[in-house]
Amino acid sequence: MRIKAVFIFSLLLVFSVFGISIATSSTTPTEELKPTLDGIMAVITDPAYEGPVNKEQRRTIIMEIARKGFDFTMMSRIALGKDWKKIDSKQREHFQELFTKLLENAYIGKLEDYTGQVTKYEGERIKGKKAEVRTLVMNNGVTLPVNYIMVNSDSGWRVYDIKIEGVRLLRNYKAQFKSIVRKEKFDGLIKVLEEKNATFAQEGSQS
Repeated sequence: MRIKAVFIFSLLLVFSVFGISIATSSTTPTEELKPTLDGIMAVITDPAYEGPVNKEQRRTIIMEIARKGFDFTMMSRIALGKDWKKIDSKQREHFQELFTKLLENAYIGKLEDYTGQVTKYEGERIKGKKAEVRTLVMNNGVTLPVNYIMVNSDSGWRVYDIKIEGVRLLRNYKAQFKSIVRKEKFDGLIKVLEEKNATFAQEGSQS
């Protein structure tokens, strides 16, 4: 139980501040999700991209893959909540850039620590333009349910949230961001994101 608790906490921690139209789509949510997840893990486990010296190239390739399967604009809008409508397009673009970088630093960084994990696809549920793909992530004897919440748009089925053991991760971000904006305004949130990404960059340069 302790091993599982540590694994669950590690996955939840990465998301803490302190990822074709319906009429024409011929693929299922799982069929569109699988190449993204498999592609990311293939790069992480490829010896050609191992180690700190290859980090920049590795992350660039991984994010190119991730952008095909994850709707970072929608994720940014959900995470910021009502405050998204209160900022202009330039501020939105800047926030999305910082938030996407945070997801890269935290989420991809954590995946790089779990190179032995295996993902098993358990099924999917589709309701209108939205779907939930159920997976089981197995790592060092620990099995963890991780579900991907997806939306069908002109770009096909794309992930806009992740659920770990029933916990929607963007809700965690949304609560944190709302609290920061309430106390320090939008500029304060930007400063927090910049500082967090800078910390990740510094830690990465030392690894």
